[in-house]
Amino acid sequence: MDKQTKNIYEKMVDFKQFAVVLLAVGVFFYLGVIIPTNSSTEMDVNIMMISSMSFLAVSILLFIQSKKCQLKLLDMENSSKR
Repeated sequence: MDKQTKNIYEKMVDFKQFAVVLLAVGVFFYLGVIIPTNSSTEMDVNIMMISSMSFLAVSILLFIQSKKCQLKLLDMENSSKR
């Protein structure tokens, strides 16, 4: 049981760290979209916007997955106390 708890905890931390990294990358792409430049074409702006939204969406999904792992750990802790 202890090994399973440790494994879930490590997954939770990994999901959260990877989500933060993807969130930061998504924000940088978004900043590239909103900061005006003369050399940006319409296609470049569209690609950066799609990339930004994709990174942010995956980041949100990973935060949700991390929260599920956290709830599972709390459930395991509560069931072991009984």
